[in-house]
Amino acid sequence: MRDNRGDFRRFGDCMNPRNFRIIFAGAAAALLVAACASMRPDASHPPADGTRAQIGVLETTDLHSNVMSYDYYKLAPDPNLGLERAATLIRDARKEFANTLLFDDGDTIQGTALADYQALVKVPACDQELAIYKAMDALGYDAGTIGNHEFNYGLKFLSQVTGTPFDVAGIPVEHCKGPNYPFVLSNVFSAKTGKPLYAPWRILARRIHVRTPDGSEREAVIHIGLLGFTPPPIMDWDKRNLEGKVTVMGVVEAARKYVPELRKAGADIVIAIAHGGINVSPYTADMENAGWYLAKVPGIDAILLGHSHDIFPNQNDAKSRFAHLPDVDNTHGFVHDVPAVMGDYYGKGIGLIDLALVYRDGGWRVDRALTHSEVRLVRKPDGSHTAADPEIARLVATEHAATIAYVRTPIGTSDFAMTSYFTDVGDVTALQPINLAQRDYVQKYIKANLPKYADVPVLSAAAPFKGGFGGADDYTDVPAGPLALNNAADLYLYPNTLTAVKTTGAGVTAWLEKSASRFDRIDPAKTAPQELVNRRFPSYNFDVIQGGLSYAIDVTKPQGERIGNLRYANRPVRSDEPFIVVTNNYRASGGGRFPGLDGKNIVVSAPDANRDVLIAYIRAAHDITRAKFGSDRNWHFAKVKTAGPVIFTSATGKLDLARADGLDNLTLQKNNGDGTSVYSIDLSR
Repeated sequence: MRDNRGDFRRFGDCMNPRNFRIIFAGAAAALLVAACASMRPDASHPPADGTRAQIGVLETTDLHSNVMSYDYYKLAPDPNLGLERAATLIRDARKEFANTLLFDDGDTIQGTALADYQALVKVPACDQELAIYKAMDALGYDAGTIGNHEFNYGLKFLSQVTGTPFDVAGIPVEHCKGPNYPFVLSNVFSAKTGKPLYAPWRILARRIHVRTPDGSEREAVIHIGLLGFTPPPIMDWDKRNLEGKVTVMGVVEAARKYVPELRKAGADIVIAIAHGGINVSPYTADMENAGWYLAKVPGIDAILLGHSHDIFPNQNDAKSRFAHLPDVDNTHGFVHDVPAVMGDYYGKGIGLIDLALVYRDGGWRVDRALTHSEVRLVRKPDGSHTAADPEIARLVATEHAATIAYVRTPIGTSDFAMTSYFTDVGDVTALQPINLAQRDYVQKYIKANLPKYADVPVLSAAAPFKGGFGGADDYTDVPAGPLALNNAADLYLYPNTLTAVKTTGAGVTAWLEKSASRFDRIDPAKTAPQELVNRRFPSYNFDVIQGGLSYAIDVTKPQGERIGNLRYANRPVRSDEPFIVVTNNYRASGGGRFPGLDGKNIVVSAPDANRDVLIAYIRAAHDITRAKFGSDRNWHFAKVKTAGPVIFTSATGKLDLARADGLDNLTLQKNNGDGTSVYSIDLSR
């Protein structure tokens, strides 16, 4: 019978029989093993050699709970994103392909005010689903994996909302409602039992339309093996939630372990759903983006990528990070001759592998000559947008309205705009309120609980989470006037918890040197335009440290030698003098790989989220003024005269904001016509 997956007919899902006892026991497990065995193709009637099949393998990735085409921080529609529009792309693809599969690549349940509302304010009951999963169920996903941000709200919440009981220390075993599709995760294990947290592999039995060598059409059963991977650095990024509870295996090591098991169990083809991107640096077991190495593991036929918030293949972008990587085909979508795709993020698009298969020598093989990958975007080339699927809005109307009402809760007022349009060139309006709040919290905590640190200066680090990576709308923009919860969420995007570390003057210098990698090296003698900002270095790793500290960044020098004139309280900083720096659990535990930050020098690990600390601080102060909360421009570029222009890109029409912030050395160069403009900065001023 047909369903909303096109003409695919599902028989069921088979997971690793060794792990049936995680959910089933005794006779039930035996029956399930037998059922899976009964779905194997009839050996007496295999397809004839030369039989062909075409499968549209569809992917969403990094949805980050963007169900609706709506920006809860700006309280305004955003037609460029949202699963409700990606849903239309999915339904259109199903009309195009007789056979389709739909998978989700993770980072699904966190990332918007809707996600935080459901995780932190009004958690669904055990028999209810998250809004994002309700929408995904309407689309009939075949399977999904777990991204790194799934762990942000803790294992208890994750177990509940994914409907997966965990046998993990300190986590109650609950049998709750999850989405209707199964999960697969190959590289995370319970520290208590050593068993996988989720099924490490699965086999989906599907009846597909095929074409025989004589041109006739028939049906055949194919068994699709699935693996799933999350980035191993979750043990650093979510240490507070995971330490002592789970262990992680490297992506390649896990693939080598489970691919043979999948093949032995009867998988005809193997698809890896890998929440990671492509990195050609030398492989390590804790590699964050291991897709390039995963593609080299024998037995994997296709890879779904994610995590990097990017598009692959992306032949239309000459600056694509994938354009010149070895053994990467950025036109047709292959990595080491394995078809692969990364379908953007936030529901801005979907990935699609047009997977051509041929039956030969007793098995299905990928016909690479007829296979290609592509990304289909919600925003069309002419600037119009794919229509939203009205069913999605109907399904989540209650949660959507409740989130909007929640984020409108007032918390104070501001007499200046807090934005990140020019954070790269010295504007601190979106960072100073965070640093003031964090520093105030830890100073009070030390006074009450850690008197031995009473004489150690407290500094605070904050970074712009939205720095233009996603285009003209990807900036923090809190206008002057009333402040509400949505504004605090715009300033502090992630549900991190406040953490402080003890370091030295040398440690602070090394920290700032890492942050200064945000900039390309500038040659003063060069007459051609030079890009100031290294877009491959994420804005969320550009920490600005405040609290009586001042410093200069010399972009004419190589990385690691750029920080100069480092002063605290108007005196030079000694390399051995102690400091406490307030940050978040991600950074303090190794996130971003900052020198000296590995979780070993944490002195305060607060239960409070950084955003909640910010909200409480604004509520207490109420009247947020530029003079007190937004004027500490404590760093500057070392002065240098350049022969040619030094340029950077930001949103169009924002130069007046820069002027109001005291940045008078910027000039508009050109309007790009896409909501962004090129500006130049005079480094001699």
